[in-house]
Amino acid sequence: MPTRFSLRCHRALIALLCAPLLAGASHAVEGGPNEPAGPNAVRWPAPAPLRTAPDFQAPSGTTCARPVQVVEQPGRDAGQRPAARGRAERKMSGGAEPVFEARADGIVDGFAGGIADGRATAARMPAAPAASKAAPESAGRVAADDEAGAPVQRPPAQRANVTAGMVDDNADFAAYLAFRQRTPVAHRERDVRERHLLQVRNARGEAVADAEVAVRATSGATLWARTDTAGRVWLHPDAFDPAGSTLYEVTARQHGVQATTVLRRGQKSAIDLTLDVARPAQRARLDLVFLIDATGSMADEIGKLKATLRSIADEVARLPSQPDTCFGLVAYRDLDDAFVTRRVDFTNDLAGFQGALNALQADGGGDYPEAMNEALHDTVHRLSWRGDGATRLVILLADAPPHLDYGGPQYDDDMLAALGKGIKLFSVGASGLDRQGEYVQRQLAQFTGGRFVFLTYADAANPASGPGRETVHDVRNYSVETLDRLVVRLVRDELARLPKAG
Repeated sequence: MPTRFSLRCHRALIALLCAPLLAGASHAVEGGPNEPAGPNAVRWPAPAPLRTAPDFQAPSGTTCARPVQVVEQPGRDAGQRPAARGRAERKMSGGAEPVFEARADGIVDGFAGGIADGRATAARMPAAPAASKAAPESAGRVAADDEAGAPVQRPPAQRANVTAGMVDDNADFAAYLAFRQRTPVAHRERDVRERHLLQVRNARGEAVADAEVAVRATSGATLWARTDTAGRVWLHPDAFDPAGSTLYEVTARQHGVQATTVLRRGQKSAIDLTLDVARPAQRARLDLVFLIDATGSMADEIGKLKATLRSIADEVARLPSQPDTCFGLVAYRDLDDAFVTRRVDFTNDLAGFQGALNALQADGGGDYPEAMNEALHDTVHRLSWRGDGATRLVILLADAPPHLDYGGPQYDDDMLAALGKGIKLFSVGASGLDRQGEYVQRQLAQFTGGRFVFLTYADAANPASGPGRETVHDVRNYSVETLDRLVVRLVRDELARLPKAG
């Protein structure tokens, strides 16, 4: 009589011989790609082949050696009402007047002049609407009202230091879920309560950065992601697969090499993949974007960024990896302002970029929510992000939540696209940011693997009290640094995992 062990071997041999015959239909999986199918195995349906490319443009830029060019989407105050389809834009650089040219797709754009001496000057803009959020930058200002209805006093722009704290909601995930539970505010829901850590390494055990990852559910839903400099990415099945599938096929690929495993719910919280690729010897490449609320209440923060941009750039350049850095800017106001969004595509012309930043003034923003959705969409989809191993970071600086009542882009869709393009968002909550704004900013940071940063003051309830260690935000266990030093720290932490410059 054959033993139980020999029967198991006999069944395994039959399964191995029959596998090629079953490959054309569906394949059975039970916890892993190399495990034999048992009597209760779940069979993988084949609704459609896995797409070979994401449903958005993957990062593919090769250089940022381009002149500084400012592109605006005018608001209603500029005489342009946004159409249901297509958008209006104007381009300007070197102080030239904007030139408009109608296009067949409904977009209006144009370009006049070039960059002279690396300087960028804003074209003449219409006057701000009467109901702006704040007074001019040179005066002390009043931000949006707090929850008790009292105006939040903010310090004048000449105060030297802006201090900030930081929390990592992925490192203290239980505390983050508790924050979500006790913060019932309007938001775009993406369920992140279940998560899995994917780690991609090469045969030598080294982290594989910027590997493209596809996660396909048995329902057919697909999530795209890219690993960070540590070769990791957090995966949240319920955020993209409302059907609640049990099995997910996880594939990582880079330079034509790919590996696949199976994620089954209720089993491992972390999964590993090995890609037989060499660690790149190229110099680190950093794409760094400042995404800024440019309404009237943001003058202090914009002024601080203008004053510290050069020192931030110098410190980043001196990091051990000595990164090849490209700078980008997306500023936004609201639909009724002179512009909705203003963007500067990636450039390595730091002097020109400083000029474009210096031309940005805080103004407008009659109500509290702003056009953050539209600006995030421009940031993720309309900048020339570099591919092939770049580190892609966004510093979002805002004191208000997005408008959730507009019918255009929505931030939760674009944070999924950001994950797919390997873009980490570091959200900075400026003074006056309410609970809804904090909730949204933390959503963006946690989902993309970034961190939530918040300004701190001597008296948490009074930003006019000057720099300090206190905050009104729902956080704990944080250290405090000046904001510019904190930005450098975030960049340093990301690049520290890459090889040093040779």
